[in-house]
Amino acid sequence: MASFIDDVLGKLFPKKDKNLNIKENFVQTEENKETVEKWMESPEGKNTMALISKNYHFKTSGMNNTPEVHILNSPYANGFAVSFDAPLTEKTFSNLFFAFGRRIVDLGYTRVSLDRKIEDVNDKVRTTEKQYFKPPLSAADFSKKISQLYGNVSVEKVSINDEPSYLKVLVTVYSDHLYQDAFPFEEFIDHLFISQS
Repeated sequence: MASFIDDVLGKLFPKKDKNLNIKENFVQTEENKETVEKWMESPEGKNTMALISKNYHFKTSGMNNTPEVHILNSPYANGFAVSFDAPLTEKTFSNLFFAFGRRIVDLGYTRVSLDRKIEDVNDKVRTTEKQYFKPPLSAADFSKKISQLYGNVSVEKVSINDEPSYLKVLVTVYSDHLYQDAFPFEEFIDHLFISQS
């Protein structure tokens, strides 16, 4: 009898899809900002950035090294992703995420958002932390074409089931006639890693 009632109630009041999908803004604390700044100047920070830079350039030549770097390119978007692998640690991965953001701000960008998305994907929980940067349009002279610098930039840190997976840096250019052509992506890469050469 209970299964008949459950069946009737199930048809009258179907269960809602329980897929996890949460998006929230979060704040980088002043303490974390200071920690990242110190890490960037430390031997570990400099060595990590130099390693990622070297592996990026290896990949453009068709070679792989750990942690593996993946090249992303299309006519309107270019970037790279870094797989979580030795010698990276969870703490290093987090510092690298914010260090890339710090370097992008140093290029003249404004960080317009910092958010976290948690969702179910194929029976796993994927957490994506994302920083999004835009060129400083408030200083633009709208009587001329607007400088887009290198385009809009996003930095993502992705974890699967609370385990780090990869970091991604993506630059997307404006194709709108209101904007000047974007500066070359390779120049962006050079500036991102400049003090690590």
